[in-house]
Amino acid sequence: MAKHEKAVQQELVLFLLSLPIAFLIAPSWLAFLLMTGSILFLILVEVLNTGIEATCDAVSRDFHKEIQIAKDCGSLAVLIASIFAATVWGYILFTTYLI
Repeated sequence: MAKHEKAVQQELVLFLLSLPIAFLIAPSWLAFLLMTGSILFLILVEVLNTGIEATCDAVSRDFHKEIQIAKDCGSLAVLIASIFAATVWGYILFTTYLI
C-alpha cells in the first residue's frame, strides 16, 4: 500500500525522521513515546482513510453524496490526527525548551 499511496509514503518518512529527533529532544521516555506514538497514530488514521477511499472507489466511481461524505470524514480524521501530532510535539518542545 505504501508503494501506491503518496500520503502514506510521506508519513512513513516523517516517522523515520521523527525517531532520532524525538530520541534526542524528548526529556523522558514518556515524552518519546508520546511523540512517536502521535506520528504512528497519524499513520494509522491515514491507512484507514486510504481503505475508506479504496472501498468507496470500488463501489462506484460516479458521484454519490454518501460516498463524498465518507471520503470527507476520512480526510477530516487525518486532519485531526495531524493536529493532534503537532500539538503533542509542540507541547513537549514548548515545555521542555521554552519554559
